[in-house]
Amino acid sequence: MQFSRSVFMAYRYLLFLGLLLSACVKNNPDPAWLEVTEWTLEANPTLNGEDGQLTHNITDAWVYVDEQLIGVFEVPFKIPILKEGAASIRLYPTIRVNGIAATKMRNEHMVPFEVTGVLVKNQTLTLAPITHYKDNVNIWTEDFEDINIKLTDDPNTSSAHLTLANDTLKWFNGNYYGKVLLSAQDSMWVAYTNQDQQLSIPKNKQAMLEIDYCNSVPFTNYLLFVNANGTNENTMVTMNKSPLASLRWKKIYILLSEVITAGPNNTNYIQAFRSFYDSTIANNLILIDNIKVVYF
Repeated sequence: MQFSRSVFMAYRYLLFLGLLLSACVKNNPDPAWLEVTEWTLEANPTLNGEDGQLTHNITDAWVYVDEQLIGVFEVPFKIPILKEGAASIRLYPTIRVNGIAATKMRNEHMVPFEVTGVLVKNQTLTLAPITHYKDNVNIWTEDFEDINIKLTDDPNTSSAHLTLANDTLKWFNGNYYGKVLLSAQDSMWVAYTNQDQQLSIPKNKQAMLEIDYCNSVPFTNYLLFVNANGTNENTMVTMNKSPLASLRWKKIYILLSEVITAGPNNTNYIQAFRSFYDSTIANNLILIDNIKVVYF
């Protein structure tokens, strides 16, 4: 895939930058230091609440100093900067696409953090980066706060059912989240976003699916193409299971734009989920919340 090749080339370039930076520090033992803490995602008032619960998993930052790329670093970090005096610093919120650590990508739906700071030899400039969704993004959300859920269990194939639950609420769950329990009798869960929730997403622009989830059994996300030729199913990402003893909520960003750009024109899109009962697991549990499709 072109995406894989581009990521590989980007990493070769970033590795070169890292080696160059290391060599320069050895030759310049008195650099200034840039320290960056973890990201904060804030609401964008322009979106009037459409950005929903502000969960995020922004793990890294692309770092530019005076328009020069320094590298990509996992937050929090502290790096040497071979400059002095006032400097323009720009940090881009960076995510791990499809949950894979090797596929770091700038989240183009969020604004960069920009500041002018003063770099001083042997001193540390500390930044706490803040971002928010851009004014011009579209955000489709299912947060399970409305009784009219936008996900429908497939009446023909799904024996397990998605229900609203609130027995173990976290701050980001609001009042409810979605819950699926599979068993030997209810051994398959299949759900789709409702037909009236079809989205028209442009090609060649970044589009992401965000999901908060907690699961003891694997479940898979699919992107459905809906057009004059019918409906076609595209397997996207499987959320791997976690041991029951260490279950916790996670967040994933699933890249939709590659599949959309490669697909047919005049197409709308539906999200789908599927899971199967695993008899080796005592409690087959899936919790999901804050499902967002973010696109331009």
